[in-house]
Amino acid sequence: MSDHAAFRQTIQAFLVDKLTPELKAANSRQAGVFADAELSRRWHSILYDQGWIAPNWPVEHGGPGWDPVERFIFQDESARAGAPYIPVIGTQMCGPVIMRYGTDAQKARFLPAMLSGEHYWCQGYSEPGAGSDLAALKTRADLSQDGTHYVVNGSKIWTTHAHKANWMFMLVRTSQEAKPQAGISFLLTPMDAPGITVQPIISISGEHELNAVFFDNVRVPVENRVGEENAGWGVAKYLLEFERGAGAAAGRIRRFIDQARIMAQAEGGGGGASFWDENPDFRARLAQLEIEVLGLEFSEREVAAKLAAGQPIGATSSLLKLGASTLLQRATELNVEALGVYAMPDQRAALGFAANTPPVGPDYAATPMAKYLNTRAATIYGGSYEVQHNILARVIGL
Repeated sequence: MSDHAAFRQTIQAFLVDKLTPELKAANSRQAGVFADAELSRRWHSILYDQGWIAPNWPVEHGGPGWDPVERFIFQDESARAGAPYIPVIGTQMCGPVIMRYGTDAQKARFLPAMLSGEHYWCQGYSEPGAGSDLAALKTRADLSQDGTHYVVNGSKIWTTHAHKANWMFMLVRTSQEAKPQAGISFLLTPMDAPGITVQPIISISGEHELNAVFFDNVRVPVENRVGEENAGWGVAKYLLEFERGAGAAAGRIRRFIDQARIMAQAEGGGGGASFWDENPDFRARLAQLEIEVLGLEFSEREVAAKLAAGQPIGATSSLLKLGASTLLQRATELNVEALGVYAMPDQRAALGFAANTPPVGPDYAATPMAKYLNTRAATIYGGSYEVQHNILARVIGL
């Protein structure tokens, strides 16, 4: 048996032991991109106790020291098992930035708190006028007269879990003189700092995942700047390597495929047999999707192997982002189709970790429509569909 095959068995055994029926049931009522805060904290605590909460961290900073293939296996098996998908904004995105650009004091202060879950992070990048064109951001950070603080004014939008987070990393404009990319800095701020206001944005699917965040003369200590002043654009690009890098989306999409098959076989088709038996076109589209998801998985495995060998992946991350986003949307569309009449009721009261309202219809009826609506944004967040195509066009010289 290869080392990686043995590693996969270790992960599977852990999930059988620690992913309790209660946690799996709670996760089945989640419709957002990430599990809600309370469920995330429970699963975070279990992974932290195991030493697995930060799969991409080196041992010297408290991570497991896994290679890229092992990280892929862990993510893939977790998705297949139905483990909560906890926010990775701190451990996967901000943590590596602090390791590379942070001071020793910042590493000592922030990295252990990320691992333990004491710090729950959100990302302050997008603004009302700066989404894909991030260099257009206008939130200002002016140095105080005594040089000890930045005074921040402006706003951020689409900020995931800002209403639950106690820390934010953000990009701010510290210079109006240079070209847009050259006047940006990377700051860390507690969310309870005076002058921060969080307003909810309720998704069409009913979740409160997103928020608008407003800054009114918020004072951020200079020692909370990561990297040099006006050099935040390079920090931001480094962070995006982790946001858009290798992953295991195929495992998550495959769960939607399995769910669509289960529902289609259980729901009536109107002619006396099941929806599955009466709709060969549905079966063909599900099979086609399954084939394409298998192709996505092979690509993800190839990327993990290249990273393990120290090889660059170039624009492959854009291809994976495009593939995963569109396949996810198609999978959720098939789920709604298979659910039939039970897709019509408003099921929002049955969603979330603390929900105690039963769904209208079978247990599996609670989330498919909400997930379908939520995933309409999959081709926007994390690098929009159009931006990824532009990246690929530049690579091939168009």
